[in-house]
Amino acid sequence: MRKLNIVIMAAGKGTRMKSDLPKVAHLLAGKALVAHVADLVAQVTATPPVVVVGYRMEVVKAALGTRPAGFAEQLEQLGTGHAVIQAAPRLDASLPTLVLNGDVPLIRQATLERLLDTAGTTRLGLLTAVVADASGYGRILRDAAGRVLAIIEHKDASADELAIKEYYTGTMLIPPGKLKGWLAQLSSANAQREYYLTDLVKLAVADGVDVVATHPDETWETEGINDRVQLAAQERACQRETARRLQEAGVTIIDPARFDVRGTLKCANDVQIDIGCVFSGSVSLGSGVTVGAYSILHNVSLGAGTEVLPYSHLDGATVGANGRIGPYARLRPGSVLADEVHIGNFVEVKNATIANNSKANHLAYVGDATVGARVNIGAGTITCNYDGANKHRTVIEDDVFIGSDTQLVAPVTVKRGATLGAGTTLTKDAPEDSLTISRAKQVSLANYKRAVKKQ
Repeated sequence: MRKLNIVIMAAGKGTRMKSDLPKVAHLLAGKALVAHVADLVAQVTATPPVVVVGYRMEVVKAALGTRPAGFAEQLEQLGTGHAVIQAAPRLDASLPTLVLNGDVPLIRQATLERLLDTAGTTRLGLLTAVVADASGYGRILRDAAGRVLAIIEHKDASADELAIKEYYTGTMLIPPGKLKGWLAQLSSANAQREYYLTDLVKLAVADGVDVVATHPDETWETEGINDRVQLAAQERACQRETARRLQEAGVTIIDPARFDVRGTLKCANDVQIDIGCVFSGSVSLGSGVTVGAYSILHNVSLGAGTEVLPYSHLDGATVGANGRIGPYARLRPGSVLADEVHIGNFVEVKNATIANNSKANHLAYVGDATVGARVNIGAGTITCNYDGANKHRTVIEDDVFIGSDTQLVAPVTVKRGATLGAGTTLTKDAPEDSLTISRAKQVSLANYKRAVKKQ
């Protein structure tokens, strides 16, 4: 790990987002923009970043979660140079200082490492990109030999300078021992009346410090986010990159344009993911898992060979090997399914453990229950777990057969090998290896006249 100062600029409101949230607190792939940047720098240095906060700073701090960070307050937003001035007292003057923008979330680690290697500890390093239209960005001014001379901000640029296609991305590495002296020389005599960090380039040139620039492999890495349109564009860029990495690792993704990861997704070999699936939180898919179209998985672990059929919703669940879930199934938090368990269409499981080879294939609710092995739960069966004030548990032991349209009024136990007849309402424990039936006597009334509407 490198020894660096890190400054992340995250003080602005982001007016063009038209939101009460600070811009850097908006989510991309399920994570705040500023959290993406913090996670990036944690890959290259163990030094906690100094995050410059201002507008609704408590929201920005919360967006970083438990990530280690220090904070500097910029109560007036007087430019990028002014932001770094606020952070300067917290920085080690003997180390290089890497400055990043909190609204540029997708820089790859390899791109950042290349900048750090190129600049080293003696040169000023810039991350720049070349695009067809650099409107809004500071342009890179070079001499006839290609050496960087300065950065001119868009609002201060001449017509010829605006035609330059190379722009500054907001990522800068400043050599040790130089930052505070250069910051003291910044002036707000410009079109925006702000202190530009980009003016450090001409100060470095004047001091005889070499200025070097490196480029990202992909221009989308360094694109900033200023409005909802750009946020959506970067969301797709992020998802395409995630899909590419998974595909290169052997995952089949039917259509990367209709695929979303909003957390972490770990896949073993030969996983197949159909269209429209969303993965959030922490999801782990074992070897040979298939996930059907438009399924949603949040904090889920699936064992090898398990199949999730379309339109299923799994949240906080663990499923063993060779399971079959769905279509239209719902697993809620606390669901722990062993190997070869089948949960079918319109079946909901909540806070329940289900042992090997058990199945509930149709229209059932299994909540707050312990279900044994080789159990068949018939269509329309429900565990009545809530008495209006407290939850109670149902226990279904091994080799039980439960007929359709059965209600299990918890707390209740169905003993090993028991059979419950269809339509049973069970309020007492069912003995093992017995048939238990609880239903009203069937009666047929002759000459019954059904009510009819009055004319």
